[in-house]
Amino acid sequence: MSETTTAPTRHDVVVIGAGFSGMLLIHRLRDGLGYDVKAIERGEDVGGTWFWNRYPGARCDFESEFYSYSDNEIQQEWSWSERYAAQPEILEYINFVADRWDVRRSIDFDTSVTAATFDEGRNLWVVETDRGARLEARYLIAATGNLSVPSEPTFPGMESFAGPIHHTGRWPKDGVDFTGQRVAVIGTGSSGIQSIPVIAEQAAELTVFQRTATFTVPAANRPLTDRERQVTKANYPVLREAAKHTRAGILGEQPMGSFAEVDLVLARGELERRWRTTGLGVTATFNDTLVSEEANEFVSQFVRDKINQIVEDPATAKLLEPHDYPIGTKRLALDTGYYETYNRPNVRLVSVRQTPIDRFTPRGIVVGDHEYEFDAIVLATGFDAVTGALERIDIEGRGAAKLAEAWAEGATSYLGLAVHGFPNLFTVTGPGSPAILTNVLASIEHHVEWIADYLEFLRREGIVRTEADAAAQAGWVEQVAELAGHTLYPKAASWYMGVNVPGKPRVFLAYLGGFGTYRAICSKVAADGYPGFLHTTPTHEVTDHDSERVTS
Repeated sequence: MSETTTAPTRHDVVVIGAGFSGMLLIHRLRDGLGYDVKAIERGEDVGGTWFWNRYPGARCDFESEFYSYSDNEIQQEWSWSERYAAQPEILEYINFVADRWDVRRSIDFDTSVTAATFDEGRNLWVVETDRGARLEARYLIAATGNLSVPSEPTFPGMESFAGPIHHTGRWPKDGVDFTGQRVAVIGTGSSGIQSIPVIAEQAAELTVFQRTATFTVPAANRPLTDRERQVTKANYPVLREAAKHTRAGILGEQPMGSFAEVDLVLARGELERRWRTTGLGVTATFNDTLVSEEANEFVSQFVRDKINQIVEDPATAKLLEPHDYPIGTKRLALDTGYYETYNRPNVRLVSVRQTPIDRFTPRGIVVGDHEYEFDAIVLATGFDAVTGALERIDIEGRGAAKLAEAWAEGATSYLGLAVHGFPNLFTVTGPGSPAILTNVLASIEHHVEWIADYLEFLRREGIVRTEADAAAQAGWVEQVAELAGHTLYPKAASWYMGVNVPGKPRVFLAYLGGFGTYRAICSKVAADGYPGFLHTTPTHEVTDHDSERVTS
């Protein structure tokens, strides 16, 4: 911890981040339970991921009526305009909720947490910020988001490029006008797939540099009708409750059955229907798409066939065909006219798979023996997902243990909520939870409610320190890995595995048992008195509940 003379402020809870998770924590803990809560947010306002990701075409890939809080007053008052809301509307919604809950008075904006140290003698966290402030709190809760830290490439000569370089994860607030410009986009993950069609409409020339072809399906986005909104609002309680028991925390298309059991002629017809109308429902056509290589290849080839139907140039279509990974084992992108964009005369695709980008120059980008000249470059290179934000903070737990060192061989956690060696620290949608494979708003609400209930238990029982037990954590990590090992997920070099960040350990970051099953496990932990956690009272008496391994 660095030296500072600033007198610390005292709080019950310090929250890192003021996106969807941080705002809900403030509302639930401050307004619902009376805790003194202080949130620290590096942005100038609320919004988290949706504050920073302002790139052209940024849009939610879960239906907006359910990518929202289940607060009944708010869901009755707010009306979404589209099936899949765009970033400006989502940020408008976030600000609407922030005003309604009056969360800003509990947030320090334009401030980053630089260090957090657990004081074992006093059983509290001492938090430092880049503004020289110190805060002390019994509990530290990370609401840092899963996609909040951009993954920055380091090409030789980047600093020499004469034009602007923009990252999709840190887009200028006032936007960028590419009219008449020669533009490069590096990366064809979700942000590239969303931004490329929009940039192509502006730019005089657009060159896309692709290392790995990505599966994407049409979003089938459209305006919502008044009737649809009325029906959803009238049935929100039933719909929300039903969604809690699903695998992804949202109601969607049901599978036809397993690949071996269905009529493949009917299956092809069903894929055609889902391609036109359901977005993510394409990969849910069979219940074993992510387990059976045969089922997965059937769906994968369907999408490849679609690419060849849409893209007019056969050579470009061939480059756009994904063959490196099973469909669905990387984040499946939803697009609006992505493949059609390559039929535009001002768009070209350059593969950098066999011949990678060599360097940047003042004029542009060199690949092989060719220099491409540009006026602007866009980096659509993704994020250091799930753990990136926390690993950039100097977090020191019990016995001077560093979180970044504890995760050096891969992120470990108990239930995605707590980490052994770091008492009184909680993570919302942390590693080992199902969050990145779910409607994340449903996962956020579940975690915030669980943490709030647990803090009340600790207060009621007079417990001043709680920590995930090593054995319980190891058991949970083993379950997460075991479930992943029974699927096709490990076959992909995805950010689910941390592979997109150089040097990051290859560990699957999500629980694959499903959102409904995970909720049931967490509920049982609470009902049984929180096995897997070590509890310390003011007399330092430790209550050991670690002997029982939590199973599904």
